[in-house]
Amino acid sequence: MNPILLLDYAAVGVFAATGALAASRKQLDIIGFLFLASVTGIGGGTFRDLILDVPVFWVVNTDYIIVCAAVAILVYFTAHLIESRYKLLLWLDAVGIAAYCVFGAYKGLVVTGSATVAVVTGMITATLGGILRDMLSAEPSVLMRPEIYVTATMVGAAVFTILYIAGVPLLAAALVAFAAAFVVRGGALKYGWSFPPYKSRPGRRPEDIA
Repeated sequence: MNPILLLDYAAVGVFAATGALAASRKQLDIIGFLFLASVTGIGGGTFRDLILDVPVFWVVNTDYIIVCAAVAILVYFTAHLIESRYKLLLWLDAVGIAAYCVFGAYKGLVVTGSATVAVVTGMITATLGGILRDMLSAEPSVLMRPEIYVTATMVGAAVFTILYIAGVPLLAAALVAFAAAFVVRGGALKYGWSFPPYKSRPGRRPEDIA
Protein backbone atom coordinates (compact mmCIF):
# COMPACT_ATOMS: atom_id res chain seq x y z
CA MET A 1 0.00 0.00 0.00
CA ASN A 2 1.16 3.53 -0.79
CA PRO A 3 2.52 4.97 2.50
CA ILE A 4 0.51 8.15 1.98
CA LEU A 5 -2.69 6.06 2.01
CA LEU A 6 -1.74 4.73 5.44
CA LEU A 7 -1.64 8.34 6.60
CA ASP A 8 -5.14 8.79 5.16
CA TYR A 9 -6.52 5.77 7.02
CA ALA A 10 -4.83 6.91 10.21
CA ALA A 11 -6.31 10.40 9.90
CA VAL A 12 -9.81 9.01 9.33
CA GLY A 13 -9.45 6.72 12.34
CA VAL A 14 -8.14 9.44 14.64
CA PHE A 15 -10.84 11.89 13.60
CA ALA A 16 -13.47 9.19 14.06
CA ALA A 17 -12.16 8.72 17.60
CA THR A 18 -12.63 12.42 18.34
CA GLY A 19 -16.20 12.22 17.06
CA ALA A 20 -16.89 9.20 19.25
CA LEU A 21 -15.34 10.97 22.26
CA ALA A 22 -17.65 13.92 21.64
CA ALA A 23 -20.56 11.45 21.56
CA SER A 24 -19.42 10.00 24.89
CA ARG A 25 -19.35 13.44 26.47
CA LYS A 26 -22.97 13.91 25.38
CA GLN A 27 -23.90 10.39 26.61
CA LEU A 28 -25.33 9.34 23.23
CA ASP A 29 -26.29 5.79 22.28
CA ILE A 30 -24.23 3.56 20.00
CA ILE A 31 -25.94 4.96 16.89
CA GLY A 32 -24.95 8.44 17.97
CA PHE A 33 -21.38 7.23 18.35
CA LEU A 34 -21.40 5.69 14.88
CA PHE A 35 -22.89 8.82 13.32
CA LEU A 36 -20.56 11.35 14.94
CA ALA A 37 -17.50 9.18 14.34
CA SER A 38 -18.37 8.79 10.66
CA VAL A 39 -19.21 12.44 10.05
CA THR A 40 -15.99 13.53 11.73
CA GLY A 41 -13.85 10.89 10.05
CA ILE A 42 -15.01 11.42 6.48
CA GLY A 43 -16.49 14.94 6.52
CA GLY A 44 -13.42 16.90 5.45
CA GLY A 45 -12.40 14.39 2.79
CA THR A 46 -15.91 14.30 1.35
CA PHE A 47 -16.00 18.06 0.88
CA ARG A 48 -12.50 17.97 -0.62
CA ASP A 49 -13.48 15.37 -3.21
CA LEU A 50 -16.64 17.26 -4.12
CA ILE A 51 -14.57 20.42 -4.71
CA LEU A 52 -12.03 18.50 -6.78
CA ASP A 53 -14.88 16.85 -8.73
CA VAL A 54 -13.52 13.35 -8.18
CA PRO A 55 -15.32 10.24 -6.85
CA VAL A 56 -15.85 10.56 -3.10
CA PHE A 57 -13.24 8.40 -1.44
CA TRP A 58 -15.46 6.45 0.96
CA VAL A 59 -17.96 5.66 -1.81
CA VAL A 60 -15.14 4.15 -3.88
CA ASN A 61 -13.64 2.33 -0.90
CA THR A 62 -16.05 1.47 1.92
CA ASP A 63 -13.16 0.38 4.16
CA TYR A 64 -13.13 3.95 5.44
CA ILE A 65 -16.66 3.53 6.81
CA ILE A 66 -15.62 0.27 8.45
CA VAL A 67 -12.70 2.06 10.11
CA CYS A 68 -15.05 4.73 11.48
CA ALA A 69 -17.50 2.12 12.77
CA ALA A 70 -14.78 0.05 14.42
CA VAL A 71 -13.32 3.09 16.16
CA ALA A 72 -16.77 4.23 17.31
CA ILE A 73 -17.51 0.84 18.87
CA LEU A 74 -14.11 0.72 20.56
CA VAL A 75 -14.57 4.17 22.08
CA TYR A 76 -18.15 3.30 23.14
CA PHE A 77 -16.82 0.53 25.38
CA THR A 78 -13.67 2.27 26.63
CA ALA A 79 -14.38 6.01 26.89
CA HIS A 80 -15.33 5.72 30.56
CA LEU A 81 -11.73 4.71 31.34
CA ILE A 82 -10.39 8.09 30.21
CA GLU A 83 -10.11 10.76 32.88
CA SER A 84 -10.24 13.84 30.63
CA ARG A 85 -12.01 13.06 27.38
CA TYR A 86 -12.05 16.65 26.14
CA LYS A 87 -8.29 17.00 26.59
CA LEU A 88 -7.76 13.74 24.73
CA LEU A 89 -10.16 14.93 22.03
CA LEU A 90 -8.07 18.06 21.46
CA TRP A 91 -4.79 16.14 21.23
CA LEU A 92 -6.22 13.48 18.94
CA ASP A 93 -7.65 16.29 16.83
CA ALA A 94 -4.12 17.73 16.62
CA VAL A 95 -2.84 14.38 15.32
CA GLY A 96 -5.76 14.15 12.91
CA ILE A 97 -5.32 17.59 11.37
CA ALA A 98 -1.58 17.03 11.01
CA ALA A 99 -2.15 13.81 9.08
CA TYR A 100 -5.14 14.96 7.07
CA CYS A 101 -3.65 18.27 5.90
CA VAL A 102 -0.82 16.27 4.31
CA PHE A 103 -3.07 13.83 2.50
CA GLY A 104 -5.45 16.61 1.44
CA ALA A 105 -2.55 18.54 -0.05
CA TYR A 106 -1.26 15.42 -1.79
CA LYS A 107 -4.62 14.68 -3.38
CA GLY A 108 -5.15 18.30 -4.44
CA LEU A 109 -1.72 18.36 -6.03
CA VAL A 110 -2.18 15.03 -7.82
CA VAL A 111 -5.59 15.98 -9.18
CA THR A 112 -4.90 19.58 -10.22
CA GLY A 113 -1.13 20.06 -10.26
CA SER A 114 -1.66 23.41 -8.53
CA ALA A 115 0.31 24.21 -5.39
CA THR A 116 -2.30 26.76 -4.34
CA VAL A 117 -5.12 24.26 -4.66
CA ALA A 118 -3.05 21.69 -2.77
CA VAL A 119 -2.65 23.98 0.24
CA VAL A 120 -6.36 24.86 0.24
CA THR A 121 -7.53 21.25 -0.07
CA GLY A 122 -5.12 20.29 2.70
CA MET A 123 -6.63 22.89 5.00
CA ILE A 124 -10.22 21.97 4.11
CA THR A 125 -9.61 18.24 4.54
CA ALA A 126 -8.03 18.76 7.95
CA THR A 127 -10.47 21.21 9.51
CA LEU A 128 -13.97 20.54 8.23
CA GLY A 129 -14.52 17.22 10.01
CA GLY A 130 -13.70 18.73 13.39
CA ILE A 131 -15.90 21.75 12.73
CA LEU A 132 -18.84 19.48 11.85
CA ARG A 133 -18.18 17.38 14.97
CA ASP A 134 -18.28 20.42 17.25
CA MET A 135 -21.40 21.82 15.59
CA LEU A 136 -23.34 18.55 15.83
CA SER A 137 -22.26 17.77 19.39
CA ALA A 138 -22.63 21.35 20.63
CA GLU A 139 -19.04 21.33 21.84
CA PRO A 140 -16.99 24.56 21.94
CA SER A 141 -15.68 24.90 18.39
CA VAL A 142 -11.96 24.24 18.01
CA LEU A 143 -12.05 26.91 15.32
CA MET A 144 -13.16 29.52 17.86
CA ARG A 145 -10.51 28.67 20.46
CA PRO A 146 -7.81 31.34 20.83
CA GLU A 147 -4.91 28.99 20.08
CA ILE A 148 -3.54 28.54 16.57
CA TYR A 149 -5.57 25.92 14.66
CA VAL A 150 -6.13 26.54 10.96
CA THR A 151 -2.61 27.94 10.66
CA ALA A 152 -1.18 24.55 11.67
CA THR A 153 -2.95 22.89 8.75
CA MET A 154 -1.74 25.59 6.37
CA VAL A 155 1.84 25.05 7.54
CA GLY A 156 1.60 21.28 7.10
CA ALA A 157 -0.01 21.49 3.68
CA ALA A 158 2.47 24.13 2.48
CA VAL A 159 5.52 22.24 3.75
CA PHE A 160 4.37 19.05 2.03
CA THR A 161 3.60 20.84 -1.23
CA ILE A 162 6.97 22.62 -1.32
CA LEU A 163 8.94 19.47 -0.51
CA TYR A 164 7.02 17.28 -2.94
CA ILE A 165 7.40 19.75 -5.82
CA ALA A 166 11.11 20.06 -4.95
CA GLY A 167 11.49 16.33 -5.54
CA VAL A 168 11.72 15.09 -1.95
CA PRO A 169 10.55 11.44 -1.71
CA LEU A 170 6.85 11.16 -0.93
CA LEU A 171 7.17 9.48 2.46
CA ALA A 172 9.86 11.87 3.67
CA ALA A 173 7.86 14.91 2.56
CA ALA A 174 4.74 13.56 4.27
CA LEU A 175 6.51 12.84 7.57
CA VAL A 176 8.22 16.24 7.70
CA ALA A 177 4.95 18.03 6.89
CA PHE A 178 3.05 15.97 9.48
CA ALA A 179 5.63 16.85 12.11
CA ALA A 180 5.52 20.54 11.21
CA ALA A 181 1.73 20.72 11.50
CA PHE A 182 1.66 18.75 14.76
CA VAL A 183 4.40 20.85 16.36
CA VAL A 184 2.51 24.05 15.55
CA ARG A 185 -0.83 22.77 16.83
CA GLY A 186 0.71 20.90 19.76
CA GLY A 187 2.65 23.98 20.79
CA ALA A 188 -0.54 26.00 20.59
CA LEU A 189 -2.32 23.54 22.90
CA LYS A 190 0.55 23.28 25.38
CA TYR A 191 1.83 26.84 25.40
CA GLY A 192 -1.20 28.79 24.19
CA TRP A 193 0.41 30.06 20.98
CA SER A 194 -1.93 32.47 19.24
CA PHE A 195 -1.98 35.54 17.05
CA PRO A 196 -2.96 38.92 18.49
CA PRO A 197 -6.76 39.14 18.43
CA TYR A 198 -8.65 41.86 16.64
CA LYS A 199 -9.33 44.82 18.92
CA SER A 200 -12.58 46.46 17.92
CA ARG A 201 -13.33 50.14 18.25
CA PRO A 202 -16.62 51.44 19.59
CA GLY A 203 -19.26 51.52 16.91
CA ARG A 204 -20.55 54.84 15.65
CA ARG A 205 -24.11 55.92 16.14
CA PRO A 206 -26.30 55.99 13.00
CA GLU A 207 -26.60 59.78 13.22
CA ASP A 208 -22.81 60.12 13.13
CA ILE A 209 -22.56 58.40 9.74
CA ALA A 210 -22.71 60.89 6.89
